[in-house]
Amino acid sequence: MILRRLTAGFFATSLLFASATAADWARFRGSNGSGVAESGTPLQFTLKENLAWKLKIPGVGHGSPIVVKDKIFLQTSTPDETGRLLLCIDAKTGKELWSKQVAGQKQKMHKKNSGASSTPASDGERVFVSVWDGTAISLMAFDFTGKELWSKPINKFSGQHGAGHSPMVFDGMVYLNFDDDVSAKLVAFDAKTGEQKWSQPRKIERASYTTPFVLGAPGEGASLILGTTTTVDSYDPKTGKVIWSYAVKWTAGKPLRAIGQPILAGGNIVTYFGEGGSGRYMVAVKAEGKGDMSAKNTAWELREKDKTPYVPSMLAKDSHIYWVNDTGFAGCQDAKTGKIVWYERLFSKGVSASPMLVGDTIFAIAEDGTAKAFKASPSGLEEASASQLGEGVYASPAASDGKLYIRGMEHLFCFVGKGS
Repeated sequence: MILRRLTAGFFATSLLFASATAADWARFRGSNGSGVAESGTPLQFTLKENLAWKLKIPGVGHGSPIVVKDKIFLQTSTPDETGRLLLCIDAKTGKELWSKQVAGQKQKMHKKNSGASSTPASDGERVFVSVWDGTAISLMAFDFTGKELWSKPINKFSGQHGAGHSPMVFDGMVYLNFDDDVSAKLVAFDAKTGEQKWSQPRKIERASYTTPFVLGAPGEGASLILGTTTTVDSYDPKTGKVIWSYAVKWTAGKPLRAIGQPILAGGNIVTYFGEGGSGRYMVAVKAEGKGDMSAKNTAWELREKDKTPYVPSMLAKDSHIYWVNDTGFAGCQDAKTGKIVWYERLFSKGVSASPMLVGDTIFAIAEDGTAKAFKASPSGLEEASASQLGEGVYASPAASDGKLYIRGMEHLFCFVGKGS
């Protein structure tokens, strides 16, 4: 019964986020971080038949676009990485409406990272951006005309891979998970004023890049769920009080980090971890109880050398979990047991972008710009379509109002279905 209520609350919250402006994709991975897009989103394209527009993006950035009230917000860095930019783009025409720049500096980072790998978030009136200037991270808020509303320093960043933390918004507050190699905390601010409402320290191990999501709805006992290298936790979104906590038990040796977005699947919180050649680990945690639930809340664990994803996020559909891993293999597993149902090669190249679910079909894109759609079915890999973007991709796609948005290495593309 508890799991049934949690699952219902999750989808009620997703509908709540979507109903304010039905076509919006207002944070990393869309509504509540689920990766679920509206039906009608095109899953196959050609540059000749489906391209509505494309826009040259200045500099370098791997953050994803968001789409709110017919405006696209996207972060990038200047070509020499001495500046960080927020772009506002007309979603209908692809015209740049305005850009705002803050100072930055070039730093060492992972070869697949950038100075602007964070995805903005919006409450429909303001846009919130996590800005890494090469030394420290700040959270900034702008209105839709480009006016800066507030800016709050978060922390100096220390980590071998560089930064890439994305904010999220819920019930009048904006949240940011700050997690690096020497410090970790979840912070909450008033979305309108920028007043810090609370800051909750977290156990420190290795930098993680996950963003919280919500169980429940405002006024109905909602909770924030956050999983990182060290713990999976449930928070009271108003006060930051930890409701329950689960200590992660990765394999012996080098600790693993969390990058892909945790999901609700089979009534459990599923979080997954990796680190270069150090293996993969996945855990499903029961979302119940109070206090330290480390000894009680394990639903299942899965340890694989390299099968499960590290960077790309997963998707939940009915009683199964679907994913595309970093080396281009697609997989399906039972959400109740964690057992892998099938595992087959989808791409010949690596994958960094998270897949998207549209109805019963999954859309994924590889780092070389090859895109494929396949059925979300436990019966096996059934490819539905294939497309070619023509340039590399590290950012996860976005969808809004029947349009598909893909950030390539040089351009932002908008695709529409045939006849649109």
